[in-house]
Amino acid sequence: MEEDKSDLDPELESIYADMELMKERFGKLLLGEDMSGGGKGVSSALALSNAITNLAASVFGEISKLEPMAPESKARWRKEIDWLLTVTDHIVEFVASKQNNNGVTMEVMVTRQRSDVAVNIPALKKLDAMLMECLENFRDQDEFTYASKDDVSKSKKKREGDKWWLPTPKVPPNGLSDTTRKWLLFQKDSVNQVLKATMAMNAHVLTEMEIPESYIDSLPKNGRASLGDSVYKNITVDQFDPDYFLSVMDLSSEHKILDLKNRIEASIVIWRRKMTNKDGKSGWGSSVSIEKREQFEDRAETILLILKRRYPGIPQSALDASKIENNRDIGHAILESYSRILESLAHKVMSRIEDVLHADNLVKNKSGDIKRNPLNDFVSMASGKFLNAKEELENINFSDAPISMTLSDFTSWTLEHENGTKDDLSNGNALTKQSSAANSKKLTYLERLETLGGRSPSTHK
Repeated sequence: MEEDKSDLDPELESIYADMELMKERFGKLLLGEDMSGGGKGVSSALALSNAITNLAASVFGEISKLEPMAPESKARWRKEIDWLLTVTDHIVEFVASKQNNNGVTMEVMVTRQRSDVAVNIPALKKLDAMLMECLENFRDQDEFTYASKDDVSKSKKKREGDKWWLPTPKVPPNGLSDTTRKWLLFQKDSVNQVLKATMAMNAHVLTEMEIPESYIDSLPKNGRASLGDSVYKNITVDQFDPDYFLSVMDLSSEHKILDLKNRIEASIVIWRRKMTNKDGKSGWGSSVSIEKREQFEDRAETILLILKRRYPGIPQSALDASKIENNRDIGHAILESYSRILESLAHKVMSRIEDVLHADNLVKNKSGDIKRNPLNDFVSMASGKFLNAKEELENINFSDAPISMTLSDFTSWTLEHENGTKDDLSNGNALTKQSSAANSKKLTYLERLETLGGRSPSTHK
């Protein structure tokens, strides 16, 4: 048989190689990643989630530059992610259907792809393609480059912040041209829309997952014990201001942000279970009414919302990790992992664009002491505005622009639209209107996240 394969043309050899690789991939999934066959593997849902996560890590790695993906990497990603997503074709639900047999109309149950999977997988594929196209758009630009390791060593300059190992962008002595800078802002906004959509999708799927009993058993007896005295006092004051609350919290590192998020999520779970009488643990005094608990929960959800919008790059919380590990719904596992890795990729591309804009600011301000704080990038994303770009955004109109454009396409487009109306790309007016409408009713954490970040694709049918 091996001799027969050696006589095949390259195309058939490639097909056979793909078949063997596919067998290996799905074999590992069926074994739950336990190659010994001893039955000690993880669930099918977690195995698929890990497979998607590991594939993205091996293909994308650390996006260090704004450049197209290597053709072989792009082909591998498209091929292998499609293999893993074929599982969703067989996730079905029963629905009633009318059939006519010999003039007699009968109602029978038939199967169709589960509605959440049928709607969201195509949406995620579209967001995936948008990110690939955005990276592809940087193929022909030649206005900025990246410093080599030798250049960095000779100049004795190091990149500031926690990403010191990434290459440093180099812009012309007089900075980027106005057209290129506006094009970069346009690309950033396009990626920002993908980031918002994937964040909303991921939050929606995680909300659908059940909270594991193991997580609940690990919680303290009451919300105060989870938050700590200082945080608890600041969140239960009579006049609560989320901005002031965050200003007095120590958010100087990723670890501290994650720790605060973990404590707030734990307290919300405790308060909800107390209100629904599902938790037999004591600890809340009788003086705390249900109304007060609901008020504290609403405040905590507001803080979580702000943290999610400001710091999209922080690792998973303890609650989210526990949900993913214990989840048994394969549809949820695929939607969660796919949206998570696209969210991560969008965040990386956003950060790399901000690197170039920061380098441009340094050159144009003729000052080498301007320090970039990576946390400011998150604040920029959270507000829907671009760092140090307000004036530029007020002078251009992207409202009717295509989703993605190369630099040459963008140049032609701006010339055609230079006399158009001037809209705010950050959609500040729209957000103000949405916020006013939202204040007329109490929104859940997920609904508020979707209002600020763009509704999840699952809501569009």
